Amino acid sequence: MPNPPRLTDRSALKRHRARAKADALFLHEAARDDAQDRLAMVNRAFKQVAIVTPFPQIWRPAFPEARIIPDAEVLDLTEAAHDLVIHALSLHWADDPIGQLIQCRRALQPDGLCLVLTLGGQTLHELRAALAQAETEVTGGLSPRVAPMGEIRDLGALLQRAGLALPVADSTPLTASYATPLHLMQELRAMGENNALAGRLRHPTRRAVMMRAVEIYSQAFALPDGRVPATFELITLTGWAPDASQPQPLRPGSAAQRLADALNTSETPLKD
Repeated sequence: MPNPPRLTDRSALKRHRARAKADALFLHEAARDDAQDRLAMVNRAFKQVAIVTPFPQIWRPAFPEARIIPDAEVLDLTEAAHDLVIHALSLHWADDPIGQLIQCRRALQPDGLCLVLTLGGQTLHELRAALAQAETEVTGGLSPRVAPMGEIRDLGALLQRAGLALPVADSTPLTASYATPLHLMQELRAMGENNALAGRLRHPTRRAVMMRAVEIYSQAFALPDGRVPATFELITLTGWAPDASQPQPLRPGSAAQRLADALNTSETPLKD
């Protein structure tokens, strides 16, 4: 089988993350807080925790006993060694997201929890639209600029494909505002989230494209106070390593009561 096409330039991504600034990592802080809130609602103490993250300094204070590993293509996880694996806000840069989830699944003990926090398809939709229109107008074409991010339905399906039970996916929109679109682009660089796509242009974007994108962004999305919004969609996925103690679906045809009786309504047979 031929190798799949490369989505991410890992060397560029590593350079970008090395330049990230601590005060710009608010998305990772939001993901950490979301994970803590969800785990607080689980009536269970997790003792063998692994966290996949490019920014260990965000997670270490909250999970001091956890084993923290980088989000490499091959995760440094031991099979069946953990009762909780957190994949923290880096799945959108993975060339093989299902492979990442399968590796997390294999690292779980029976009835272990996999908690994935990732950016969803609505993330930076304003910026993507403005850049696409500006580049089309100025150059007559498009180039890869923002990493593709999955929709919640597709990401939820990945949990089942990875062999995880009781899958749940939900989405939380986060909105930040900036003085201008250029300030947003500077913030993305400070986050380590600027363009690291393998197919990106290897020369600076033309000034005419950037200025036109700023104009389009401001015209289409400006807030009443003149600032511009930026949407970040935080998607949280949870799934459990299968275990006999978990709730199991009933065998088809084993119901003891008709649904129509439970709903106190009449049943209308379908025509053949």
